[in-house]
Amino acid sequence: MSTGLTLSELYVYPIKSLGGVRLDSATVEARGLQHDRRWMLVDAHNQFLTQRKYARMALLKTEIGPEGLRITAPGLETLVVPYGAHTGEKLSVTVWDDTCPALAVGTEADRWFTEAIGFGCRLVYMPPESIRPVDDRYALSGDAVSFADAYPFLVIGEASLADLNARLAEPVPMDRFRPNFVVRGAAPFAEDTWTHFRIGESYFYGVKPCARCVMTTIDQRTAQKGREPLYTLSTYRAANQKIYFGQNTLYANQGSRVAVGDPVEILGLKSI
Repeated sequence: MSTGLTLSELYVYPIKSLGGVRLDSATVEARGLQHDRRWMLVDAHNQFLTQRKYARMALLKTEIGPEGLRITAPGLETLVVPYGAHTGEKLSVTVWDDTCPALAVGTEADRWFTEAIGFGCRLVYMPPESIRPVDDRYALSGDAVSFADAYPFLVIGEASLADLNARLAEPVPMDRFRPNFVVRGAAPFAEDTWTHFRIGESYFYGVKPCARCVMTTIDQRTAQKGREPLYTLSTYRAANQKIYFGQNTLYANQGSRVAVGDPVEILGLKSI
């Protein structure tokens, strides 16, 4: 079922709810792209922090450097977090309704993020042995997920954003929706129908439309909130009291790399 589609953009979000990183290529792992949401900020009760409540988190930007993550914030020196670094202190952290093991990264990172955000918080890391299962209503074969909201990958078509922007007084960029994969060449919202697809030599399953929230209304450059694009999406992308944009996706355990420019082939479709 060849389609002539291509992967046009590729993103990871190393620290949950902070700025994303645009990549040329990435390693595919079962719980998400390498480095994607393997770190997370938690409060004094080990509950995850999110832009939904603390919009200022949008101003914290991340880079993937050779020595580790490089995080910047207005008025602060750059923080470097070495890959896999932790103190050995084990924590039980909460992401929505899930509780899973994590490791404390260190006091230097905790102090930096406390100053950047304005209240006490800690940076934690998800080690490989920490398994957070995907919702068993949608999991296919014991799938696991990182600190992402619920699924390892999110795919959105360029045409879907173009369709939305044609309805808005002021267009919004793709970063409002935090995809991993952006696909060029498909019809608007075609990704809703993809049950099985290939990017390069890596295979994926589309399992569930992605329900969107107030985080899409936060400008990722200014941390200012508005009502768009969620208001307009609600007029034509609502169902079951939710608003949908993008397709949640699982790894099919075949292939290990993806790169911008890779062909995208749709192998299975569902009717909607």
